Amino acid sequence: MKTSETSAHEADSPYAMLRLGLTLLVMTVGSSGMYVVSVMLPAVQAEFGIARADASLPYTLLMLGFGVGGVLMGRLADRFGVMWPLLIGALGLGVGYVACGMADGIVSFIVAQAVLVGLLGSAAAFAPLVADTSLWFVKRRGIAVAVCASGNYVAGAIWPPIAQHFIETVGWRQTYIGMGLFCGLAMAALALFFRARPPALAAVPAGHAGHAKPRRDMTRPFGFSMGTAQGLLCVAGVACCVAMAMPQVHIVAYCGDLGYGPAQGAQMLSLMLGFGVVSRLVSGAICDRIGGLRTLLLGGVLQGMALLLFLPFDGLVSLYVISALFGLFQGGIVPSYAIIVREHFPPEEAGARVGTVLMFTLFGMALGGWMSGKVFDLTGSYHAAFLNGIGWNLLNVSIAAMLLFRVRHLRLRTAAA
Repeated sequence: MKTSETSAHEADSPYAMLRLGLTLLVMTVGSSGMYVVSVMLPAVQAEFGIARADASLPYTLLMLGFGVGGVLMGRLADRFGVMWPLLIGALGLGVGYVACGMADGIVSFIVAQAVLVGLLGSAAAFAPLVADTSLWFVKRRGIAVAVCASGNYVAGAIWPPIAQHFIETVGWRQTYIGMGLFCGLAMAALALFFRARPPALAAVPAGHAGHAKPRRDMTRPFGFSMGTAQGLLCVAGVACCVAMAMPQVHIVAYCGDLGYGPAQGAQMLSLMLGFGVVSRLVSGAICDRIGGLRTLLLGGVLQGMALLLFLPFDGLVSLYVISALFGLFQGGIVPSYAIIVREHFPPEEAGARVGTVLMFTLFGMALGGWMSGKVFDLTGSYHAAFLNGIGWNLLNVSIAAMLLFRVRHLRLRTAAA
């Protein structure tokens, strides 16, 4: 017999909806680290007197820490619940921001970004929350995951202009210290609402056959071995996010080089990520209709088109328009990987495999942020960096198209048998 508390905490319940709203808030606060560092890039470069590639390293190593930390925090959440990783994340983010503001050189700044802000801070507010949300919903799981993942882009829409404002008024160091106090306390307070464990973790009787697809359909995803299929998704994740990182990490510096100023670049980044929120929600609905692979392929093609537009157009109005289009086109790409894993791999392995693929997408963001800065240092222009991003995007589209072709071929072969 169910207690009233058990009934209230069922999947798709009002409590699940409330929890989703709180998840959105936590991710908005916790994901600030991966966007604020881009706004700080020109000021940090000037303060420490370093090259553009070196100034991009804090972002790169932050994203590496973010990716590895997501896997570690995910395992911690599986064992003890998501509240404890969130409390650790609140401490890491708060202390990390303060340490960044007090850094006496680029090395200490990088360590604070990679270990405190990335590995122990923001990592707790992404992969564990995506996994937790998927366990609280059965109907419209795609939309719920999209809403959750949108918090990452809401952070990108909100924090860059706020950070830029305070950089101009009080300086980048004081901005970091202030953000450390606010984000650390806010994230810790919100974490206390996540005590309840997901109903999906209740024990399933042996032999239960509640999955729509038979097990034999998932033993060889896309007709490959499990390892090969996982590897292809990881390569695709790296490729799409190397391309994605080019505008997201360098749009502020790019606008400064063009003479428009970093404030205009921060506004473009905010616009880009604001439209990314719309993209994630729309892509969640599309994913429920056409599946994860088609959504990934569609997003990859559209992202490539937006990157191409950066080459011939560098006027102020044009950059605002292209930034909006880029955000609108690419926002649904990363969440589609979670749906692909749920569709083509054994359900009992979904958590680990989703975490792994998301880690590689973050590695792609890290590599793309550094690589674009390095290409700029070698060529003195972002033109070649955009071309580099387009090349990586083509790799992602090719893998998505190949996997979709194999799925169709296998279905036709099965139907003909």
